[in-house]
Amino acid sequence: MSFHESLDSLPIGAFFVAYTVVAATISESGYRLGNWWQERTPEEREGPTGMIVGSLLALMAFLLATATGMAADRFDTRRGLVLAEANSVGTTYLRAGYLPEPASSKVRSLLREYVPLRIIGTADLADVRVRMARSAELQTKLWSIAEDLARTTPESEVLALFIASLNETIDLHETRVVAGLYARVPETIILLLFSGTILTLGMVGYNAGLTRRRSPVTAFAMIVVLGAVITLVVDLDRPRDGFLKVSQQPLIDLQEQIGALPPANPPR
Repeated sequence: MSFHESLDSLPIGAFFVAYTVVAATISESGYRLGNWWQERTPEEREGPTGMIVGSLLALMAFLLATATGMAADRFDTRRGLVLAEANSVGTTYLRAGYLPEPASSKVRSLLREYVPLRIIGTADLADVRVRMARSAELQTKLWSIAEDLARTTPESEVLALFIASLNETIDLHETRVVAGLYARVPETIILLLFSGTILTLGMVGYNAGLTRRRSPVTAFAMIVVLGAVITLVVDLDRPRDGFLKVSQQPLIDLQEQIGALPPANPPR
């Protein structure tokens, strides 16, 4: 199991709570360590610790902004692909009406089965993979029909338009798979974000221990806000589960427009 899959298996709420608890523990440990060290070496109070903590906070702010931007871009890409696929499948369905029978009816029947498979509203990765495999099977059947028609009517401009939209639909399938399963914020950045923020909070607590001045309310607010931002990054980077989900409404609307395929009469 990859790092992303392990992270995806943890609910967003549980992740936020776990991060907050770990961050608070590290911050408190840093404070106690700084307090203990200040008693042993009083001159440490005048050292460069405060400047180092300020630099770490600035670096973490930059890393947070970078990670948030990357996650938001990937989220917007997934959302745009849903609309693009709905438009492409809808165009293919309409152009299928120009095809001769029985190819026209068969293509439309296959597309009515195809659309529900593209509505990804589950966090179950196994179910998603089953949907993708069945989608690929239907694409093969659709392309076989297009190939047969191209052999019999190679000069048809209407057929060329249908094949162009069908080809776009097939390409968007692979694009959505890549965007949903593989185009994630790199694991290195996520790990650096986790470890860097935890280390920074520990150093903030350590510096407070050296000076023996801290505000528990301020420290807790900082941990909660930082945890919320990191949770937002993780949530945006999740393709299927979380508080922020890519709306499948364009495909749902398309399914209602073309009509659901009756379960008792699957295309052959």
